[in-house]
Amino acid sequence: MTLGDALGLTDAQERRLVRGLQLGLVALLGYGVVTFQFGISGTAGFALGITLLPAWLRREYGYSMDAGLVLWTTTAVILHTMGSLWFYDVYQWYDEIAHTVSASVIAGLGYAAFRAFELHTDEMNVPSTFRSVFIVVFVLAIGVVWEVLEFALGGAVVTVYGIDDIVTDFVFNAVGAVIVAIWGTGYVSELVEFFRRRLRSRPEN
Repeated sequence: MTLGDALGLTDAQERRLVRGLQLGLVALLGYGVVTFQFGISGTAGFALGITLLPAWLRREYGYSMDAGLVLWTTTAVILHTMGSLWFYDVYQWYDEIAHTVSASVIAGLGYAAFRAFELHTDEMNVPSTFRSVFIVVFVLAIGVVWEVLEFALGGAVVTVYGIDDIVTDFVFNAVGAVIVAIWGTGYVSELVEFFRRRLRSRPEN
């Protein structure tokens, strides 16, 4: 089962939703440029670039990502983009939702890479329980890197809200990771196979 099947949407519907979200990012990018608010334009441009990665993978490697996964990723980046503009300041729950969704995307990518490497080598035989633990630890580690980056930037690009906010971020990062560990690994099976093919194509040293 693909993520699209679980959502009850056709590929065409998912692609239309992705295009709509991308147009929203283009509008934010243009607004930031016209009003000389380059923080907005930079955030929107970076998010837009992430949403274009599936098209780049298709062009460069012939891998067509499941439309549901593309929608999942696009939703995560636009949630963070809108949050960094004003929603984080107005709604506490919005930050929690955004971190849960983005953490689930990171968890899916981390699991797919780990599982592909496991299948690629005969020297690894990892119990499913350890894979679940890996997903959570991986997401929390990425969260640490992100929080350090926020402090290093000193609020120039992203706003630093304080220790309480960091703790809340980690809690909901863990929630997103656990959701994927329990229910979501099957939805990235195609991505696992893509990573596995890429590992096979690398020359052996």
